[in-house]
Amino acid sequence: MSNEAQSDLEKKILEQFMSGKNLFGEGGALAPMLKNVIEKALEAEMDAHLDDQERTKGNKRNGKGKKTLKSRFGSFDIDTPEDRQSSFEPALV
Repeated sequence: MSNEAQSDLEKKILEQFMSGKNLFGEGGALAPMLKNVIEKALEAEMDAHLDDQERTKGNKRNGKGKKTLKSRFGSFDIDTPEDRQSSFEPALV
C-alpha cells in the first residue's frame, strides 16, 4: 500500500470512528479488508482440502460461488472457492 493510500485509509477510518459509524459494516473503511482476509482464509482451506489424495481422485478447483455473511457488523458478500465434487465444506463460514 502506498503512503498516500495508507494516509487516505487512515483519514477515512478516523472520520468514521469519530462520527460513530461502523468501520466493518457496509461502506465501512475496514469492510474491504475484512472481506479480503476471509476470502484468503477460504482459499487456504481449499488448498488444504485439495491435497494430493483428492487431486488423484480428480477433484480440482471449480470456480467460485457467492455467500452473504451476516455478522454483528452487518452483512457483506464474499466469493467462496468451489471444487468439482462439491465436497469442500469450509470451517470458517
